[in-house]
Amino acid sequence: MTDPDTGLFDTIEATWPAAACHRIGPWTVREGHGGGKRVSSVTANPGWRPEDIPQAEVACRALGQTPLFRIRPEEALLDTVLAGLGYDVIDPVDVLCCPVESLTADLHRLDAIPCWPPLAVQAEIWAAGGIGAERLAVMARANPPKTALLGRHDDHPVATAFVSIQGQTAILHALEVSPEARRKGIGRTMMHGAANWAARHDARDLAVLVVSDNKAAQTLYSGLKMRPVGHYHYRIRRG
Repeated sequence: MTDPDTGLFDTIEATWPAAACHRIGPWTVREGHGGGKRVSSVTANPGWRPEDIPQAEVACRALGQTPLFRIRPEEALLDTVLAGLGYDVIDPVDVLCCPVESLTADLHRLDAIPCWPPLAVQAEIWAAGGIGAERLAVMARANPPKTALLGRHDDHPVATAFVSIQGQTAILHALEVSPEARRKGIGRTMMHGAANWAARHDARDLAVLVVSDNKAAQTLYSGLKMRPVGHYHYRIRRG
């Protein structure tokens, strides 16, 4: 996969883009339009100082967003400073990856159907899992190649996921399986479907982002031999 110290986070940003990115002093402030933490977060650029933090806070509030910093592994100092200011840790995220070829599989053509734009039934499955129009707008902003996978079981649509490629890395986002179809191997099938699609578009690696304490997802991905290649967490200013 792309070097975790350089290209990993660029790849994540390209496949799940903010509505806009603003360079405010030593900070990159993302305008999320309700699309979630990743696209609404602040990241530090070289040369930041503790006294610059209010500048980022003002910019977040001007966008109607709660101050939210994304902390990468090498940013221990920023993490410590924010903790001292009363920022709480929220949603540690692991980035997991494996070679595409290790996940390709011979699926029935209707098990995981790639399509773009997403079908109405996919939007319904996502909405039932809390992924609404704002996150669908994030998917729409991503550049091709991209697809929305529709998962089927017993001739019924039961799952959906978004996959986008940057360089040689495909990243799967927003995997959602309907409650009645869980524990039936649908998540594994969707991952195989994502790998098949990624292989057809010459991707070398397939990655996912998963909250560290999401045990069900972690079990699925570890069972597919996906290994950690990156990590980040957020610091949020409440109140």
